[in-house]
This record gives sequence, structure tokens and C-alpha cells, in this order.
Amino acid sequence: MRLCIIGPSRFPIAEPFAGGLEAHTHALVSALTARGHSITLFAAKGSDPNLDVQFLDVPAFEMSETARNDVGALPGQWMGEHHAYLSLMLDLAEHGGQKYDAVLNTSIHHLPVAMSRMLRLPLVTTLHTPPVGWLESAIQVRGPQTRFIAVSAHTRDAWAPLVDSTAILNGVDTGAWQRGPGGGPAIWFGRIVPEKGTHLAIQAARTAGIPLDLAGPVYDRTYFRNEVQPLLSDDIRYLGHLDHGQLRRAVGQASAALVTPRWDEPYGLVAAEALASGTPVAAFRRGALPEILTEDCGRLADPDDASALAGALRAACGLDRSAARLRAETFCSHERMVDEYESLLLDSTARMAAA
Repeated sequence: MRLCIIGPSRFPIAEPFAGGLEAHTHALVSALTARGHSITLFAAKGSDPNLDVQFLDVPAFEMSETARNDVGALPGQWMGEHHAYLSLMLDLAEHGGQKYDAVLNTSIHHLPVAMSRMLRLPLVTTLHTPPVGWLESAIQVRGPQTRFIAVSAHTRDAWAPLVDSTAILNGVDTGAWQRGPGGGPAIWFGRIVPEKGTHLAIQAARTAGIPLDLAGPVYDRTYFRNEVQPLLSDDIRYLGHLDHGQLRRAVGQASAALVTPRWDEPYGLVAAEALASGTPVAAFRRGALPEILTEDCGRLADPDDASALAGALRAACGLDRSAARLRAETFCSHERMVDEYESLLLDSTARMAAA
């Protein structure tokens, strides 16, 4: 199958990943290439050259001085992304049918969906977010050969009033994330921002009397300085922004992982990564986390309730690590995700040929 994959254009598809969107795209591209599919990737400059694919660079755009001085001018970054996706979609409309069998859109930009009606090949879009205005508008004018994947049943249901989608949970590489010995402090890892609830994880660990390690990039320095740093101590340590090898070791050595979103996240990649490490999870009951965790591998607490989360953490520390690993292998695996993506893409090309 000849695939054009439309990735996010703001950050390179390369380690260390800027976020889950880039990591997800990298994993899909790598796996589909390994299965023999011919991949052309639209991605930001600096993306991983080891992906062994043909790259379509993001077209550069520079606003004129007159345009920048317009009182209604949009930010330069927004205009740059708009120009990149517009250029790509026009090229696919003109030439895509001769070069590709299907297009997989893993970006969250509206133009690939809005302009899909111009294509003479199927376009499959992954819904990584709850409903947002730009994408809602694009979906209402989409082409007839456009299909959607939601990253969880929760996300599928959120979009259901507007569009049908197939729920395919994101996967984690259970080869890279190996089961660890456990026995160490609990761990919280991810971007340190208010919506991830880092301070609530600290409060829960302190209430439970369980040491906690924190790992991840500080994206909101004011939040870190005011809400997180004052709570650090000998038992509550910030390890910094670890590379992937260091992070996997830290998660594998943890007695449990805390996952504390303060919004309904469409998925919960850190929970899947923890399970792959054999590390049970204590989390807030939000978004897709109830789909990922079972009584064998995790415990859920009411959202924003640090006291209830402390009880969930104590219980999670006593769960069987082999059960956590088994859950990752059978439900959260990267192979399962790629199988389901591949099947849907092949079905889309068959439908197009039969139309």
C-alpha cells in the first residue's frame, strides 16, 4: 500500500518527542514501513531520518510587512501551519490519486479534513482531541471517502453527535517498555502543567506515606515554581526531564504510577507505558482511563480528590506486576494498534476501488 501520512507540522517527528502526537506518528510510520508499505511523510524539518521514508517538507511561509501590520493579522506560526497544510492538500488534490492509495492524517489541523472532498483517494483522520470548533466545521464539509479513528471509546462517544468513528486505542511499544522490578518510590511522569495535576499527585503520595519521584519537562514554570517546587522534599523528588532510557528504568523501578489529569484526556499514554513496565496505576477516573485500567492492574479515584487518590495509590502498590504487564500486552500493545490501523486503511482503499 502506498500511503501519504500527514503528521503534525509544528514539531519534528523525532526523539525527544514534543508530545504524544509526535510519538504516535513516529510509531505508526515505523511499524507500517516495517510491514512493507511505502510511506511518504509530511512533517516538520528535523524529523527522524532513520524512519526510512520519503519526506515532504513543510513549506515555509513569511508574511509581508504589510500583512504583519494588519490589525486583524493572525500569529505567524498559525499562518505558517495554514500555508503548509494548504500547499499539501492542493498537491494531493492534483496528483495524490496517481501517487498514493490512501492518506492517513494524524495531525489535528482542520484543512486536511475540510479539503478531503477534493481528493480522489480515501483519507483517514485520527481524532486525538475532544470536539473543537475548527475540526467540527471541517467535518461538516468533508469528502465522502473520509473516515475517522478515535483514540478511545471515550473520544468516539464525544464526537458521536457529529461523526461516526472507529475506536482504536493508542498503543505502547511493549518491546521498548520492558517489565521492571518495582519496589521503589511511586512515580508521576509527563508534562508539568496545571492540567496534568502534578501537585495533586504529590498531595496523594504524601497522604499515603509513599515516596514519589516526578519526571518530565516543565512547560509551565510559574506553576512549577508556585505549586510543585514548594512541595519537594527528601521523599518527593523531581528527577528532571529524563531521556527515554532513563524514564523507562525509573518507571520500571516504581512501586506504582500516579496519573492525575484535570481534564478528560482522550487517551492516557503514561498509564499504558506504566503497565508495560509492570507498574500498577492509581489514577483519576477521567477520559479514557477507565477503559485502560482494570481491577487487576489499577485503581481509580474521583477526579481532583487527592485523599481518595492516596487510598487508590496504597491499593495499587499491592497489585500483581505480572497482571499489569499482561494488560499492556493484550490491550495496550503497539502491535494491536497497528493491526487495526492497517486493516481500516486497507478496507478504505478497497471501498474506494469498488466505488
